[in-house]
Amino acid sequence: MDEQMPIFYVGQHETNRTLPVTEDVVLQAHSCNYDMVTTPVTTPSFHSRTLSILSNYNATTNSEEADCTPFPLIPPLTPLDTFLAPTEHVTQQPVVTAPWIDLASPDPLIANLSQQVFKLEVAYAAFCGATSVLIRGPRFRCGASHEPSVTHFAQAILEGLNIGPYLHLSILLPMVESKDEEEPEPVGSLATFAREDFLTGLPKRKSSSFDAHRSWDTWNVVRTICNYHGRLSLALSIPRHLPDVSVQSRWFAEPLRMLELTAESFAKNAKGYPVLTKLAQGFIGRCMRLRTSPWLLLTDVGSIPGLNNPEEIFPMSDGMLSPTKTEDMSRENSKSASPTSSDPTPAEAAAIPQPKKKNKDPTPHLSYIRFLQRNQPVKTTVERFGGGYQDYLQSPLQPLADDLESITYEVFEKDPVKYEWYERAIALALADWHPFGKPASSPDGSIIIAVVGAGRGPLVTRALRAAATTNVKVSVWAVEKNPNAYVLLQKHNLGMWGNAVQIVKSDMRSWQGPVLTDGQIGKVDILVSELLGSFGDNELSPECLDGVQHVLNPGTGISIPASYAAHLTPIASPRLHADIMGRAVSDKDAWEVPYVVFLHQMHYLSSLNPTLTDGHSSKMELPTPNVQQAWEFRHPQPNSTLIQSQMRKGGSVAGGGAGGFSGGDGANDHNARSTTLRFACQKRGICHGLGGYFETVLYKGQSTEKTDNESSKKVELSTNPVTMEEKSKEMISWFPIFFPLKDPLYIPDDSELDVSIWRLTDDRRVWYDWMVEAYVVVKDKRVRIGLSGLHSSRKNGCLM
Repeated sequence: MDEQMPIFYVGQHETNRTLPVTEDVVLQAHSCNYDMVTTPVTTPSFHSRTLSILSNYNATTNSEEADCTPFPLIPPLTPLDTFLAPTEHVTQQPVVTAPWIDLASPDPLIANLSQQVFKLEVAYAAFCGATSVLIRGPRFRCGASHEPSVTHFAQAILEGLNIGPYLHLSILLPMVESKDEEEPEPVGSLATFAREDFLTGLPKRKSSSFDAHRSWDTWNVVRTICNYHGRLSLALSIPRHLPDVSVQSRWFAEPLRMLELTAESFAKNAKGYPVLTKLAQGFIGRCMRLRTSPWLLLTDVGSIPGLNNPEEIFPMSDGMLSPTKTEDMSRENSKSASPTSSDPTPAEAAAIPQPKKKNKDPTPHLSYIRFLQRNQPVKTTVERFGGGYQDYLQSPLQPLADDLESITYEVFEKDPVKYEWYERAIALALADWHPFGKPASSPDGSIIIAVVGAGRGPLVTRALRAAATTNVKVSVWAVEKNPNAYVLLQKHNLGMWGNAVQIVKSDMRSWQGPVLTDGQIGKVDILVSELLGSFGDNELSPECLDGVQHVLNPGTGISIPASYAAHLTPIASPRLHADIMGRAVSDKDAWEVPYVVFLHQMHYLSSLNPTLTDGHSSKMELPTPNVQQAWEFRHPQPNSTLIQSQMRKGGSVAGGGAGGFSGGDGANDHNARSTTLRFACQKRGICHGLGGYFETVLYKGQSTEKTDNESSKKVELSTNPVTMEEKSKEMISWFPIFFPLKDPLYIPDDSELDVSIWRLTDDRRVWYDWMVEAYVVVKDKRVRIGLSGLHSSRKNGCLM
């Protein structure tokens, strides 16, 4: 299997499987290129016994006695009630609870019997060593006479999670509710025995009240009542025609463990073979690129071939072998490759009976899925690099307080775009220097470049390359406080750079400047740094560049980067929310930390084009997220700003008597920021936090009558998903930042989110405060319907 390609694990599922799934059945399924087979917990015998208990209860209990008569009890399972046993293959196959129970029934009798059956099955499955249980969710039909009780269903699932401490429960739900009003319940379903007294008086839905988000609403209630449990996941049934991409994106953000494909999920091509629509292919392809890709479950597309004839093994020539079969074949080949083995003679080969050719593929749906697997696009650079980091929470770096390890530098240096763009910026700055008549700060006419926070030296190398390509004489200085990186810089200077670089071990804010040939302290012409964090300013780039600005030539000096802006958008990310919930058990401040994370399995709540296409289109185009700018920093700062900052240090009279807004003298208050942004949310959802990004202008070329316009000389980097493709495609140095909400905020259709965020400082550290408010417009008035509360990272702020 090519590690550049997604791996498909495909299972075979029959909703009415009546025969036991033995080891032979599993082996035969593997031979047919399936990876797994689902197995029911209980048998038709148990189903019949339960129906008899219900029938006897109804026959002996009249309506007047129903309120005071206890519900019947389901006796323990017997050998006739289940084929399941604690065998090795049980731990490797998903088990399925009875599809005929109705945990969401409005009739308390049906709900109680269903819960008893459910608890018996879950407990026995846990005893047998099963690890994955598939549970059919509540059934919704457009125009149905009554609504199922989702809260009762969710409470039963929570009980199931408590019964089996190692069981992973997956709820099977359709991507959209069924539009078929006449869709019947399964034969023998307990739902059909619900008493009319409990169905009348319930709210009825209009026959035209189809809601594409209704199924998701059900899932949201279940996982909320279960408190985002780590062993609760989703099995999503894929329809033939997918809904609007906004609905698809919402489901993509959920904890997908299985994708179900029924016979109805497929269309037929011109030759009569089953195929999936382009949108369905695109959605499955996206899901298969998740860090933990879901299993594919082929449901009721035909039985396993050859169960009656174990020798009926057929080749899979038009698809990719399953991971399971690939492993089995490698074992068989290793066993058969013995030194004593020999190939058959021509006569012996002719005597070997050959399998009859088959005109028809016995598993056309499986063959198509393997074909789809084989034709998946190769993973991009970003996917290959970030695959292990998808939705993995990391605390932001403390670049001033801590010395980074070499492996941390190495991760950044693998970026194929960032340093190329920095070299372009330096080269353009050098090329612009003499045409604009700028004097060099060095007595010998060389332009002085200082790389501050040099790390292991990648920007130093790029500065030297830029000087060589532009044929401009330069003097390069590298300033680094990390004593270990300082040693490596000296090694590079002796070998790679040929002693062309002056190495200085110092905090950049304490560096006095380059020592010139005449012994005087000079100024820097071009100041180069890579201090930006995931939010642009979250790793103290403003404070560091303020502190080193005194070495920059005040008249002609250039800062690379010249400016950077922070951007925000509200997102839904159940996976990240559940992860932080787990951390909060041992860390009470887990909700007050903005995390660096490669956001992947998430959903943008506000989009610029929310309804691009519907499920009948053959083109999959994701909505453009509504990402807004929060604030911006520019360098170099005006001298007046830095003079005022110096006056406030130490609490002098000249600095004013008020002090800083958040404590301290206020010397760094000019780097504080705040904003409130408004986001229109067309569809309902859950806000779990804010996704943060940045855009930076490394160098903005100056224009004259003799040069090109400045836009052609502008060099920019971006992690903003709206502009990243245009400005710095496939850049991997920075992941986004995530500001979590402890209490997820539910928002209805056509609502608005007001996001307020502050960058605060007390002259010793920098931190963020943030909060989100939800509004709806009622009779031309904005009404607040939700409030997240104020979060603050003050305790975990970045130390100056």
